[in-house]
Amino acid sequence: MTSSVPWQERLSTGTEAVQDDVIGWYQSTREGRAYVPDMIWGTLQTEAYATVILGQVVEFLGIPNDVPAGVAKRMQRQQVLYDGEHHYDVVLGEQALYTNVGGPEVMRGQIERLIDETGLPSLRLGILPSTARMDLFPVHGFNIYGTGNDARAHVELVSSSVDVTEPSELALYGKAFALLRTAAVHGGDAKALLRKAHTHWRRIPARE
Repeated sequence: MTSSVPWQERLSTGTEAVQDDVIGWYQSTREGRAYVPDMIWGTLQTEAYATVILGQVVEFLGIPNDVPAGVAKRMQRQQVLYDGEHHYDVVLGEQALYTNVGGPEVMRGQIERLIDETGLPSLRLGILPSTARMDLFPVHGFNIYGTGNDARAHVELVSSSVDVTEPSELALYGKAFALLRTAAVHGGDAKALLRKAHTHWRRIPARE
């Protein structure tokens, strides 16, 4: 089964309520996978980065502006990284390290956070190099929550969010993630790409 909810309906009262929903998803599922090709995965975003992203969502959709409350909830959801009960397998596209969200200062802080968090027991962070040879055609970002009968894939589109629970479709998302993870680099190689991106942002004056 696939269900879709328009963002303007789902966010009709602002960003905070949806962040509460996401906290529930993360707390109730011990295992998660995510592929994010061109921005930082929400559960690893800094407060400054998340503030820019949620501000853009508010402006684009014309919804009530409760950005500070939404950001606070997004920071709260990140506690699952430190409770010892959850594990997340995440692949970021290398482009995510260079998409300019908020300017060089915000990006430097964000990359530093990623470097610091790569050693977390709860996190397996991979970076998909821009020149990596792929055994999969380019695909959109997605999250997979849970396993077995409780699993679902979550996809965020421009106009709506989509949840996929049909087993045959979920199997394709799982297959896609496995191929993306295989093409990604991890450990020291991932840190090298993170440090390269940090050097890039350090060299750009803050005014740009």
